Amino acid sequence: MASFTGEKPVFISPVTIAELKYGAELADTPAVRQKRRVALNRLSRKPLLTIDAQTGEVFGELAAHVRRAGRHHRYRVQDLWLASQAVQYGFVLLTRNARDFADIPGLDLTVIP
Repeated sequence: MASFTGEKPVFISPVTIAELKYGAELADTPAVRQKRRVALNRLSRKPLLTIDAQTGEVFGELAAHVRRAGRHHRYRVQDLWLASQAVQYGFVLLTRNARDFADIPGLDLTVIP
């Protein structure tokens, strides 16, 4: 991750923790489950961003933008919460899936291959 962030601090969202835990619990094999749990444990040591009233305001604005653009935000709730936190704090969002975030205004995105 340091190759993408350099010396900048890295934070984690409770939304990311939930997604990683979900993926670990649904792993097909014990080996994959363990690998995912190790990754979750490592990332859980990062400072945690809060979700507060301002995050909710940003979320509402971004969800409305997505809806006005003709897409439905219901299927992208987690992505919108993550984007809302990144926009709120002025952080770069790291992702492996640029498509999930491509149409979100004001979001600074870095795609990890």
